[in-house]
Amino acid sequence: MKIRRRAAMAGTAVAALALVTGMTGTAQATPASPGVVGKTLTQTTVGDTDYILREISVPPGGTTGWHYHVGTLYGVVKQGTLSHFDSSCQSDGVYRTGGTIVEHPGADHVHIGRNLGDTTLVLDVLYVLPHGAPLSVDAPNPGCDFQ
Repeated sequence: MKIRRRAAMAGTAVAALALVTGMTGTAQATPASPGVVGKTLTQTTVGDTDYILREISVPPGGTTGWHYHVGTLYGVVKQGTLSHFDSSCQSDGVYRTGGTIVEHPGADHVHIGRNLGDTTLVLDVLYVLPHGAPLSVDAPNPGCDFQ
């Protein structure tokens, strides 16, 4: 039940931002890991919080690289399958088309997203960040036998 509620909240948050902002934001280009393409769809700031909606594409065999975020992220898989791993090198979720994911903030939540499938993975991701914070912070591989 808790997972269903969280998934519904993530989907609602992404949809709400897309409907409410309806404005074009300044693209915030950041270096992507090899093979990953990120495109800012909209961006707005309310008070001290940035709301950034991005579309992320990861080709077959591609990864996001190890990283963490300083704010919470809400994602929806539009196409393909996301295999998500935490710093213990264990899978903490496999998300297929229509699935939702919530990524919690902080250096204690280092993770990597991998596309282990044979089609491009496409995610819509709502970043809820402190104003001016980076989209992500690179982190070293925590000792896993994959990158």
